[in-house]
Amino acid sequence: MDLHKLQQRSETEFVIPKRGAMRVPGILYATANLVLDMDDKVAEQVANVAALPGIVRASYAMPDAHWGYGFPIGGVAAFDPDEGGVISAGGVGFDISCGVRMLRTELELAQVEKHKKLLADQLFQHIPAGVGSTGKLRLDREEMDRMLQGGARWAISRGYGREEDLDRTEEHGCMAGAEPKQVSSEAKQRQQDEVGTLGSGNHYLEVQRVEKVYDSQIASVFGLRENDVVISIHCGSRGLGHQIGTDFLKRMFLDAKQRGLHLPERELACAPIRSDLGREYLGAMRSAMNCAMANRQVLTHLTRETLSGIFGEVRLPLLYDVSHNTCKEETHSVDGVRRKLFVHRKGATRAFGPGHPDVPAVFASVGQPVLIGGSMGTASYVLAGTSTGESLSFGSACHGAGRAMSRNEATKRWNGKNVVMDLERRGILIRSPSLRGVAEEAPGAYKNVGEVCEAAERAGIARRVARVVPLVCVKG
Repeated sequence: MDLHKLQQRSETEFVIPKRGAMRVPGILYATANLVLDMDDKVAEQVANVAALPGIVRASYAMPDAHWGYGFPIGGVAAFDPDEGGVISAGGVGFDISCGVRMLRTELELAQVEKHKKLLADQLFQHIPAGVGSTGKLRLDREEMDRMLQGGARWAISRGYGREEDLDRTEEHGCMAGAEPKQVSSEAKQRQQDEVGTLGSGNHYLEVQRVEKVYDSQIASVFGLRENDVVISIHCGSRGLGHQIGTDFLKRMFLDAKQRGLHLPERELACAPIRSDLGREYLGAMRSAMNCAMANRQVLTHLTRETLSGIFGEVRLPLLYDVSHNTCKEETHSVDGVRRKLFVHRKGATRAFGPGHPDVPAVFASVGQPVLIGGSMGTASYVLAGTSTGESLSFGSACHGAGRAMSRNEATKRWNGKNVVMDLERRGILIRSPSLRGVAEEAPGAYKNVGEVCEAAERAGIARRVARVVPLVCVKG
């Protein structure tokens, strides 16, 4: 991206001035190096989002931003329904409520290293992963609707986890306002045997070691110490979320044409929040959010079972579960006035600071855990939300490293088998049903996640707490 087209306010804030149809400016939180590495399409998409009706304050991009469908991945935008604000299926994405959940194992590193190969093999055997992967659960329509209504609460009521898990899950594991009747039969059919599965692409289950603690006070509250072993689960709403995105993008595009709403590009199809279509999408999207939380809850149960079979009874307490492809109704202060807004976070993580009413009481003094996934062979990070984040980015931060190249380009550069062998030589065991998928997700296909997280901290939108590195990765 050309830095000369931006106004630099600080070392980590770059502004796209209002021009043309833009209603607000665009703001990129990143270092100059990260901005230079961004495709010009990112700035174009940030500007396009800034032209949508009812947008408030600015159209934002996080340090890991890259080109996406309509909205950039790493994009954040808030809309006011009282000012004709819209909701966009492209602003949420196809993998609705994709997110990261981290478990603390309370195991010694030496224990895990001793049984690492067995652990990798057993996790791969018990955690369904890959394109079209299916689990042992098969839901009929009545049970499907209960799952879409209840989220992680539904899973726990069926024996997949513990009540205490809900206290450390965004929205306490159940998104209010879900309307399963707004989810198409095709979407439900795609999901009927996919609950409790990782899926493919960049999804994974990873056993990790806490390599470095940056903030010992916050880490202590989170229950993290150097050399602790943790497990991260990264996945979303599977085929159901994808089908909801497909269904509503078509409907929103046709609706926008009928309303005479000018769209900078087709992929920004949207509907007024207070329209029938807008309300229907919200009901379907919230159902998909519950699907994703139920999915990660079932996977948590399978993980606990697997580790208990190797190490004896283990609890694997949940640190936190947070999504990064959502639209949430939240109250934010804009020019000193509290307003209810609909905040789109596409490839961006909610990152509320200390004292925020939606932060679990156990974290109230330090802020919400923000879980940032890396790529195979690189680090992941645990951040904490900040008090300044609300005014800077509506309480939002990055979500991962961000792709540096397309999947097709990655497969031309790397061979999946070689990637697996290279990582094994470094002590990282990879298990995947697809070597092509491994090549697509090769570490070199992503940006430097450390630089991304450092930029988020320097910008003031999140604080680094700990860096974790992989020991075992089950890749979708």
